[in-house]
Amino acid sequence: MRVAGKNPSGKELERIKGSTQFDGKIFKNFSETPMMSEDASYFKMLKFFFKKNPDKVPQKVLPFIETNLKETSSSKPTINWFGHSSYLLRVEGKNFLIDPVFSGNASPVSFMVSAFEGANTYGVAEMPVIDYLILTHDHYDHLDYKTVMELKPKVKAVYCSLGVGSHLRYWGYDPSMVHEMDWWQTEEIGNDFTLTAAPARHFSGRGIKRCLTLWSSFLLQSKNYRIYLGGDSGYDSHFKEIGNRFDNIDLAILECGQYNTMWPLIHMMPEETVQAAVDLKAKQLLPVHWGKFALAMHSWNDPIKRATIKARELDVNLQMPKIGESLVVGETFHKSEWWEI
Repeated sequence: MRVAGKNPSGKELERIKGSTQFDGKIFKNFSETPMMSEDASYFKMLKFFFKKNPDKVPQKVLPFIETNLKETSSSKPTINWFGHSSYLLRVEGKNFLIDPVFSGNASPVSFMVSAFEGANTYGVAEMPVIDYLILTHDHYDHLDYKTVMELKPKVKAVYCSLGVGSHLRYWGYDPSMVHEMDWWQTEEIGNDFTLTAAPARHFSGRGIKRCLTLWSSFLLQSKNYRIYLGGDSGYDSHFKEIGNRFDNIDLAILECGQYNTMWPLIHMMPEETVQAAVDLKAKQLLPVHWGKFALAMHSWNDPIKRATIKARELDVNLQMPKIGESLVVGETFHKSEWWEI
């Protein structure tokens, strides 16, 4: 199935073997990271998934803002979130698009994991020219075949985790525009811009085989700003390490959703998301990985409710715009609890 992509092989696989995170067969996390808790099982997980939760999906159309993404009125970095982990970041005249999923589904088939009503209002047609497409890992809710194929004419360069480029080359992307990065590798990506791939605690895979490509977070630095692009990650000590290596992070964009006590190490609980922002010493927090797809059993707005409470407790500056709404880094944002619908 073409949508599944192609894992590294041949020369690609040989190059991957040089990574300290690759054990000769698969990529691994710094810390031991089982996929499930000791008391969990696949049978128990299936039972929970089929258990009805009327609040797992919004009962009303999600509110969204129609923004002309091809124009910007601020000289400061501006972010537009499109639900889940997809967002457009405009910094000093350049457009960065992170983990776009605009097909309406976070799965290899169109009848599974559908977007909430109101959460799929933006697509490739609304995107400006993309100077840098950044892909944190190859899960279907972050790397969407239909979206990256439609984006191809608009994308100037792709930066992704080690091994993920094999999917893109298989799908016809020019190899010269695809740049794969290992943890702690830094690339100069233009005048006054650097991008550093950093650790995350997660896994990868688009089929039965797992962890044949790497998963990462990224630290984007411009002349005046530092923005942390978290990708997917369970909580661990790497957040403190990143915060110690990179002072003055202006904004941390961190996952906050699709969690469960049955898989506590590969996704963060909302309270851990806020603590991770503290560890990073970030000036602002934008919680993502929620608000578009139901990939766990919790209520659709449980992530932001819990994160908001914890942010107040720890005095973290949490920002949460509506889908499509422009968030300007460093500016006061008019907060509304729009998820209380």
